[in-house]
Amino acid sequence: MCRPSWPPGCGCCPPDTAAKNDNADAISVGIAALTATGLRSAAVEQAILALRALVEHRDDVVKTRTQTVNRLHVLLTQLLPGGAPRNLDADTAAGLLRGVRPRAAGPATFRRLAVELIAEIRHLDRRIATATDQISAAVAASATTLTQLRGIGELTAGKILARVGDISRFRSAAAFASYNGTAPIEVSSGDVTRHRLSRAGDRQLNCALHTMAISQLQRPSPGREYYLRKRAEGKGHKEALRCLKRRLSDVVYRQLLRDAGERANQPLDQPPT
Repeated sequence: MCRPSWPPGCGCCPPDTAAKNDNADAISVGIAALTATGLRSAAVEQAILALRALVEHRDDVVKTRTQTVNRLHVLLTQLLPGGAPRNLDADTAAGLLRGVRPRAAGPATFRRLAVELIAEIRHLDRRIATATDQISAAVAASATTLTQLRGIGELTAGKILARVGDISRFRSAAAFASYNGTAPIEVSSGDVTRHRLSRAGDRQLNCALHTMAISQLQRPSPGREYYLRKRAEGKGHKEALRCLKRRLSDVVYRQLLRDAGERANQPLDQPPT
C-alpha cells in the first residue's frame, strides 16, 4: 500500500484505486478557495435559473417528440406501400391514415398505435409551443440585444443567456471561448501548424454558436465573408468554420458585456428598456 506522501498511480495500489484522486482534488480545491485572491462567490439570478429550466424543458420535449415521430414513421412503413415522408408531422400522418382500413389483426394494431402516436405528437407540439412562448417572453424581459446579431433568434438567445449567466465571471473573451469550446486546440506536427475543434466546454452553448455560424453562412453577412476569406487562404470547411465560431464567440461576448454595462448604469427606479 502506498504511503500518504506517495503520488497516486505509483504502481503499488490495486488498479481500481491507483487512479483515484478525488480526495486530493478536493483538498486542492479547498486550499485554492481559502488562499487564492480575487475569487468571488458565484451567484445565479433567479431569472436565469428560470430561463435555464425552460430551455432544458423545451429541449427535452423536442427530443421526446423526435423519438415519437420516429416510432410513428416505423408503423407507417408497415401500413403504406410507399412508406411515409421524411419530414413527418401529425397532420400529414393523419391524412395518410385516412385511406388505410386494414382488417387483419397485425395491420389493424399498427393503425391503432399510429393513431395514438399522432395524438401524442399533437400534445407534444402544444407543449413545445407553450415553452417557446415562455422563452420568448423571458428573453424580451431580459432586455438583451443578442437578437440584434445575425443568426441569433429568440430561442438561441435564450439558450445563450441560460448557459452563460453572469458574463462578468469571464475575465476575457479568450476565457469565454474556452468555456464554450470554440477555443482551438493546437495539433501541430513538425513545421506544420494546425488547430482542431475543441470537444470540451459547454456543448449547449457551443451548439448555439454553431447555429449562429451556419445561419450566417447561408446568406450574405460579415460571417460569410470571413469564412470565404479563410477558405481562400487554403483552409478546409471544418477549419474555416472553427475560425468563424471563434470569431462569433468574441462578438457574443462583447454584446453580453455591453448589455451588462447598460443594466449597471440604469437607475434603480427606471424599468428595463
